[in-house]
Amino acid sequence: MRQATTQRPRIRTEENTPFVLSRGLVLLFAVACGAAVANVYFSQPLLVTMGHDLAMSPALVGSVVTLTQAGYGLGLFFLVPLGDIADRRKLIVAQLLLLVAALVLVATARSAAVLLAGMAATGLLAVVTQTLVAFAASLAPPAGRGRVVGLVTSGVVVGILLARTASGLLADLAGWRSVYVASASLTALLALVLYRVLPRHSATPPTALRYGQLLRSTLALFAREPLLRLRAAFCLLVFASFSTLWSSIALPLSEAPYRFSHSAIGALGLIGVAGALAATVAGRLNDRGLSRCTTGIALALLTASWLPLAFTRGSFWALVVGVILLDLAVQAVHVTNQTLIYALHPDAGSRLIGGYMVFYSLGSAIGALAATSLYAAAGWGAVCALGAGFSLLGFLLWLLTRGGPAEAASRR
Repeated sequence: MRQATTQRPRIRTEENTPFVLSRGLVLLFAVACGAAVANVYFSQPLLVTMGHDLAMSPALVGSVVTLTQAGYGLGLFFLVPLGDIADRRKLIVAQLLLLVAALVLVATARSAAVLLAGMAATGLLAVVTQTLVAFAASLAPPAGRGRVVGLVTSGVVVGILLARTASGLLADLAGWRSVYVASASLTALLALVLYRVLPRHSATPPTALRYGQLLRSTLALFAREPLLRLRAAFCLLVFASFSTLWSSIALPLSEAPYRFSHSAIGALGLIGVAGALAATVAGRLNDRGLSRCTTGIALALLTASWLPLAFTRGSFWALVVGVILLDLAVQAVHVTNQTLIYALHPDAGSRLIGGYMVFYSLGSAIGALAATSLYAAAGWGAVCALGAGFSLLGFLLWLLTRGGPAEAASRR
């Protein structure tokens, strides 16, 4: 049994030498994922400076984030599934090089139109993150896939949470354009390294579908697989809760009694790095067959996290406790979801993960829009009630679906 647990997949390369998925390569996957996804969030602390530099109206500046997220959402559906019909190594390197071009376009933009086009392209190509996750999952042995997905997802968590802090600090030192110059340089370096170290063939051969058939088959997978639909629903609800917090927390912290600076608010993301720990632990629990239990406990913790968050105005430590619980819970559910859905059809891993992540984008957008509107109308207490409501819906869905066909599929 121990031998089956520790066995690593061996894939024959073009030189006919066995390829072994090492821990170092898994960490490289995590770094590349974090660096790619961070590009979606770099702009958030820089919007005012960008607007002043390019003479953009407040409404136009706000569209920077909107177009980036819209590009990311489109990429999830239209680009990520390509991993099932193309050589993933070449696809990843090509997307990274195109991402470099998009970042250079942003860094050198001299007009609002060029900036917005560059940001939309950046969001579209940053979905290489999900192609990397699918590739890492395909290289992992089934008995250790949860651990690998957990480690790679921890890189995504760190990238998301540190992006705002890193961009703010770098912009203070050398201007907002330096953020994108630095990111373009790092992305180009990662493209070169990944080109040299990634295997030339994955464990699952590409499917023979054409592109149009590929996209239709993504929809067909949702129609056919109850586990995929259930896990997508969990994804939407937990990331709606996640976005409810992180899209609105700057509002109470910028007011009395805190009156935190933008840098201090951005540094709050460092607390959320605890979510990276949850990603690795959840992966190991999934490998032990504890997916159902992990999901239920995480959703209960997510609901409970909003109790201390409700006392944010009176206690900074209550905020810290709430943030840690929320991020731990969200990442535990997220890793569990990805591990289970990939196992449904490893030959369709890119389509499964790409389609699943569309619900991540929907949940994030719903949470952000609802939270900011609700804060203006009813204050922080109402925002906490909203976040708790999303979380409670997820927990109730878990209770109602225990023992159903989707649960049976997850056990298989």
